[in-house]
Amino acid sequence: MILEIIWDVNPELIEGWKTPNKYGLLFVTGLIIGYYVIKRMFTKEGVSEKKLDMLLLYMIIATVVGARLGHVFFYDWAYYKNNLNEIPMVWKGGLASHGAAIAILLALWIYSKKVSQKPMLWILDRVAAPIAIAGCFIRLGNLMNSEIVGIPTDLPWAFSFPNYFNEVTKEFDPTPRHPAQLYEAISYLIIFATLFWMYWKTKAKERQGLIFGVFMIGIWGMRFLIEFIKEGQTARDFENTINTGQMLSIPLFLVGVYLIIRAARIKITA
Repeated sequence: MILEIIWDVNPELIEGWKTPNKYGLLFVTGLIIGYYVIKRMFTKEGVSEKKLDMLLLYMIIATVVGARLGHVFFYDWAYYKNNLNEIPMVWKGGLASHGAAIAILLALWIYSKKVSQKPMLWILDRVAAPIAIAGCFIRLGNLMNSEIVGIPTDLPWAFSFPNYFNEVTKEFDPTPRHPAQLYEAISYLIIFATLFWMYWKTKAKERQGLIFGVFMIGIWGMRFLIEFIKEGQTARDFENTINTGQMLSIPLFLVGVYLIIRAARIKITA
């Protein structure tokens, strides 16, 4: 008999209401914690609160719009091209971290030119830890929604998701599975702690790009590995050796490698 954890959690905060829900609550919680982390950094470095508020605005818009469009175009364009009116319906689910990453990079580039007047890598080094902790809470939100599940397993910590709708069989599937969302949430929490320590306890921030490089390697490296035990999200995920999420993670991981090599060449004063 397989031991398993029955994850029969109702994603609704209020019975019968689709929104607000636990996913949204965790999403917002992650953003709030990230805000206070970066506020502490900006205060330490004498950056005005007005610029911090503008950064928050840029980040929220980029995260939501980018994540939504990433899901639409990377994972489910076959559906949305015939249902264009549903693209703005974020509350129905469907956000992709790779889309958010691209949009955030673009937003921060604009922010660095128009608002902060600081190098983009300076900003990226300071938003890395807040993004990691926000990612942790978003994955916990996915857990509440019984989505982005792992592949079947007989491990004793397997989760059974009675509310998981299998897109292949077109029915609810309570098969014991890897809690892939929890694996990612834990890995992002560890990455957050590492980046936080690097900023406050070492001279890493003096090597522009180093903290963000570690972030990119950690986040996308873990994403690549966890995808091996994650249920596919598109039809081609079941046809290829590596899936969509892994293919999108590779170039982002390599950017991290480049940034660390580049940062290692920077000379800092004692």
